[in-house]
Amino acid sequence: MKQLRNYIDGKFVESPKLFDDLNPADGSLIAQVHEADRTMVDAAIAAGRRAVGGPWGKMSVEDRAKVLYRIADEMDRRFDDFLEAEMSDTGKPHSMASTIDVPRGAANFRIFADILKTAPLESFRTTLPDGAHAINYTVRKPLGVVGIISPWNLPLLLLTWKVAPALACGNAVVAKPSEETPATATLLAEVMETVGVPPGVFNLVHGFGPGSAGEFITTSADIDAITFTGESRTGSAIMRAAAEHVKPISFELGGKNAAIVFADCDFDKTIDGMMRAIFLNSGQVCLCSERVFVERPIYDRFVAAVAERMSSMKLDWPTNKATTMGPLISAEHRDKVLSYYQIARDEGATIVAGGKVPKFSDARDKGFWVEPTLITGLSDQARCMREEIFGPVCHVTPFDTEAEVIARANDTRYGLAASIWTSNVNRAHRVAESMRVGISWVNAWFLRDLRTPFGGSGLSGIGREGGMHSLNFYSELTNVCVRVEGAAA
Repeated sequence: MKQLRNYIDGKFVESPKLFDDLNPADGSLIAQVHEADRTMVDAAIAAGRRAVGGPWGKMSVEDRAKVLYRIADEMDRRFDDFLEAEMSDTGKPHSMASTIDVPRGAANFRIFADILKTAPLESFRTTLPDGAHAINYTVRKPLGVVGIISPWNLPLLLLTWKVAPALACGNAVVAKPSEETPATATLLAEVMETVGVPPGVFNLVHGFGPGSAGEFITTSADIDAITFTGESRTGSAIMRAAAEHVKPISFELGGKNAAIVFADCDFDKTIDGMMRAIFLNSGQVCLCSERVFVERPIYDRFVAAVAERMSSMKLDWPTNKATTMGPLISAEHRDKVLSYYQIARDEGATIVAGGKVPKFSDARDKGFWVEPTLITGLSDQARCMREEIFGPVCHVTPFDTEAEVIARANDTRYGLAASIWTSNVNRAHRVAESMRVGISWVNAWFLRDLRTPFGGSGLSGIGREGGMHSLNFYSELTNVCVRVEGAAA
């Protein structure tokens, strides 16, 4: 049986306590994972502290960038290994893992190396009343040891999205991947060892949340910052734990995202975009559109078109390149999604398509599958319109006016993303800027420039990641102010 070990201070470390890693496609056991105890987490934090205090923390920007490029190159070389691990751990189709997850994992290291080398720092000259002046300039220094807790839906992509800028800024990290998806994180540790990243710079601990590695990281006084992507409820618990030691936090949490489809949209392109926005990764993306508002003149046509496209979706083994949708991550999560399908029925929804567990008559029947589901007929106050489901499901509802739909789309405690579909340029700008979200797409979805700010408001998170926003979070910025006597020559 394959063993997935912790990686602490440049060494792979075993634990007497193991837990199972299951393949969501058929429920089979693919690996046993060594759960880190508190002593191991403390050792990882201590190793990170030594690394930051040693040559790594003092390394030049150029030399650190070279290390990040080597990491990316080795990830490319091991592309097939990462691809196999990502598909086995998550059940996501080859078509997604091979074009989004694994390529972005390597790209994150390259882009933050590039950004780091060209990142500007502020400088100001201040004239003083006595004729002297002061020169102010900013120095970027490492924060120290950063705790990184990453989710199961995009495990490699979102782990590297945090590790890359943290290392670029000279920090050490103690990373805990989701217990559901430990494989690609373990491969990343192998990459770190292969390319010669100094011991203690990258530490990996496996485990769970309360009473396990997650809690040990977030409650440690020796962790200098915490970054987390995952459920809003978990973010709230981490925030309480971090408050005791007053440290920086960066949270990208859940969403109940709205899509607004106007009657003047390019209909065929909109349907293409919305099929991705609703069903990508079986709806297990925080950016997915669970609330779809469609202008009344095209409402019936839109519902019929989505239902027709759903009928041709291929639910099959992840390794099949024709597969368009895989399973959910776990039996527990499948039960949650199915419970919302039932809640929708109880609330009076119409199940236009889906709503059940598919039957395959093969090993997939032991996996964690649900049908993609389209529902209509609920009020905006129904639970299925207020609470994040995180599955392959959306509710479609009609609207009549621009002002009405803006108010309805913004009527949520979340604030992560929105998409607007229209051919009217003025309306596009007007509505996109009116959304209380971190990112508004127009005639697009999941289109990302990694230099731009990414994050949400309300229950969707705190802070922004991407480009300079990431570098500033992972840096301690010191202003140096020098008084210069006398007037300038």
